[in-house]
Amino acid sequence: MTPPRLSATTWAQRAARGLPDAVRGPAVDPRELTVGQVHLGIGAFHRAHQAVCTEDAAAATGETGWGLLGVTQRSPRVVQQLGPQDGLYGVLTTAADASSVRLVGSVREVAYPGRDTARVLDALAAPTTHVVTLTVTEKGYRRRADGALDTTAPDVAADLAAAAAELRTDDDVAAGTPIGTLVRGLVRRHRTSGAPLTVVCCDNLTENGGVLAGLVEQALAAVPGSDDVAAWVASSVRFPSTMVDRIVPATTDAHRAEAAALLGLHDEALVVGEPFFQWVVEDAFAAPRPAWERAGATFTHDVAPFERAKLRVLNASHSTLAYLGALRGHATIAGAVADPELAAVVRTLLDEDVLPTLVAPEGTDLRAYRDEVLHRFANPRTGHTTVQVAMDGSQKLPVRLLGTVADRLAAGMVPHAAAHAVAGWVAYVRAAAAGDLVVGGRAVALDDPVADRLAAAATGPDPVEGLFALRDVFPAEVAGSTAFRAAVRSALRDLQPALTP
Repeated sequence: MTPPRLSATTWAQRAARGLPDAVRGPAVDPRELTVGQVHLGIGAFHRAHQAVCTEDAAAATGETGWGLLGVTQRSPRVVQQLGPQDGLYGVLTTAADASSVRLVGSVREVAYPGRDTARVLDALAAPTTHVVTLTVTEKGYRRRADGALDTTAPDVAADLAAAAAELRTDDDVAAGTPIGTLVRGLVRRHRTSGAPLTVVCCDNLTENGGVLAGLVEQALAAVPGSDDVAAWVASSVRFPSTMVDRIVPATTDAHRAEAAALLGLHDEALVVGEPFFQWVVEDAFAAPRPAWERAGATFTHDVAPFERAKLRVLNASHSTLAYLGALRGHATIAGAVADPELAAVVRTLLDEDVLPTLVAPEGTDLRAYRDEVLHRFANPRTGHTTVQVAMDGSQKLPVRLLGTVADRLAAGMVPHAAAHAVAGWVAYVRAAAAGDLVVGGRAVALDDPVADRLAAAATGPDPVEGLFALRDVFPAEVAGSTAFRAAVRSALRDLQPALTP
């Protein structure tokens, strides 16, 4: 029998009967919360990371003004999941030897811009909203190859046209992009309350706060008559950089069944996370904020060392295991890192190429951090799939791997271990584009924002030459190195007979 669906009513009934030790209710009473934060991109990662931290911060201080309005960009699916559940959802924490569930109640509203643009813009403009956070993935920022905002994309252009109309009066035509939604909200905020605001990017972009600030500046420059808004943004809106870390795999039917067995309720909005949590935030806010440091976040004046270490140690090894693991038929990251040959490849990458490029953040032992990362990857209960991690490689490779390559080349070294990792991506793209990649008994298609261009480049007579010619992936200092190009070609030749474990 299917248990009742999670809601405020069914949860109250369940809690009244007593809870097992592995189940926790919301840390705050959701009924007491008012919206003080808007989040753009309310996917699984945000619900397992920042939303949890925000709720715990509110619980620590007793503040009730940090409820969340979550905005989903791609479809109304999250609205359909959370709406009937009164915003409640569970986070299933999967350690290697046990699981637990906690309910989160900090998400007070969920909106889909395709239908609810007016509500989203009003919330962005409200003086009671002090913080906007974003997790829209790297490709959600709609950047060109040179990193600038792609103002010629039809949906971006439509949002900027709506922002121009917003200078005069409310314009509630459906928003199409995260940046467009944010800029339109900023225009409305300037025109109405003019209250200061902090916008916090939580995506894996180098210097993500500065990147987002630049994109907003470029968007406003493309909106005629917005000079006053741009000046207000420069003086009253802050864009601190952040670094986030928690492995949040896709929720499976098995995860839902496990959570239902613990809760006694069915949760359509369940998310899954590992026990580890990290959030490093630049201490540069324009207005009040949740006391995230009371919930485990680290505040600092310089996020860069933390960010670089995470991107180059965790994310680079994650991607390397994804590409090489999928090529060898491993369905999960845990399976890939348990493969002795792949574990050796990753450890060599970290020891020989990555760690020499890093300055340890304050209080961090980089070799201990390396070991912790590999230990986390080995947790079989997270179920993080190689195919999931491998998607959007053209966006991930530059920030995860190629910065290390550029630094090693600048130091006069040829990074052979990094060449092995890049060769894994080349082989993955080529196999997926050709329809030859099978993982877990299923054919895997190439999932990337520029999949057509990658396929054309990788299936030509020289895949290395073709892919290295893509300047939005390979910077000139990497693509122009004949020694590194030769190292990738050599690794690609060696890789083929080693694909079968």
